[in-house]
Amino acid sequence: MRVLKSLSVFTFGGLCYGLLEILYRGHTHISMFAVGGLCFLLMTVLDSYCVFGGSLLLEAPICAAIITAVEFFSGVLINIRLGLGVWDYSALPLNLMGQICLPFSAIWLGLSVPAILVSRLLRHFIFEDDLPPLRLLPAKTAPAEEQS
Repeated sequence: MRVLKSLSVFTFGGLCYGLLEILYRGHTHISMFAVGGLCFLLMTVLDSYCVFGGSLLLEAPICAAIITAVEFFSGVLINIRLGLGVWDYSALPLNLMGQICLPFSAIWLGLSVPAILVSRLLRHFIFEDDLPPLRLLPAKTAPAEEQS
């Protein structure tokens, strides 16, 4: 079941990312299915462990960093090593090797919040997982001496 769940999440993320790219740029590349699928799968795994107390303010920047890292490494492979030239951020400010840049990292931050919410709803309604609490800030925990 875990494999089916992971494949479903990967496929959903890949399709959504490709659709977003078509809406934004007017076209996409098949490699973006894999990049988007991997990003959504990693975000879903991160969110399912709920290590941030369900806090969107903590989780979203980490998800944006994950997306940026996946984008960088896939860009090095797809654009530089394979020479496919799917994207090039060289003309944008604060870019690294033309594969990632600060403006798109900010976009990933903005898209992380709805992606986290969609991931939670997908896991709840499709896979019948418990719906994690939705918080902007982490849940408060009692100090160790008060818990006993």
